[in-house]
Amino acid sequence: MDGQADGQGERQGIIAGEDGRFRCAWHGGLEDYRRYHDEEWGRPVTDDRRLFEKICLEGFQSGLSWLTILRKRENFRAAFAGFDFDNVAMFGEDDIERLVADAGIIRHRGKIVSTINNARRAVEMRDEFGSLAKFFWSFEPAPTSARR
Repeated sequence: MDGQADGQGERQGIIAGEDGRFRCAWHGGLEDYRRYHDEEWGRPVTDDRRLFEKICLEGFQSGLSWLTILRKRENFRAAFAGFDFDNVAMFGEDDIERLVADAGIIRHRGKIVSTINNARRAVEMRDEFGSLAKFFWSFEPAPTSARR
């Protein structure tokens, strides 16, 4: 399936958009979810800052819907220095209090403290492995030979 409408109609778990493209049904027609589906979901990321952002947002999402996180993402970026983990690693108690009071993000103290700790670990990993991407992608399975 190439992502274009081909006259076969809806498939299980797939819906045709107004633009004629087939997409996973989980976006439910919501514009922000559709944009995430089309531009980000399932696409490999190799930029360290974007990888750190994804890890942090996944942590904040725990127990909540991904749509809630997507709709607050710009606030998270502002609150956490654009997910520059070198900067976030230097956050202290005043920053924690600032973030707990920030109604634009998820104000869960444990998740905030964890994000700062993760930034410190990200700095260590980058220093040891050269980049977060290099470390993360080292776990990608080796390509398999063509199927017979």
